[in-house]
Amino acid sequence: MIDKEFSMETKVLTAHVPLSLAQKVDQLASRLERSRGWIVKQALTAWIDQEEERRRLTLEALADVDDGNVVDHQSVQAWADSLDGDAPISLPR
Repeated sequence: MIDKEFSMETKVLTAHVPLSLAQKVDQLASRLERSRGWIVKQALTAWIDQEEERRRLTLEALADVDDGNVVDHQSVQAWADSLDGDAPISLPR
């Protein structure tokens, strides 16, 4: 069985990073007994996944606004102000 990771096409990317960041990558690679490339690929994959999720959530939120599913500022402010007191009001919907 061929490992999927090694059977896919690849492309070399080059990036200039601060020396301190490169040293941290090298330290992590050494500690995990992995290559520098593996560490960078893991970090890049995680960051791209995070950005794709942020975009998905943003588009979902914008669709809610377009559909009128919003809470007015005054209701949110009243709720936030009530959190300092002894009897906070319910979360506005």
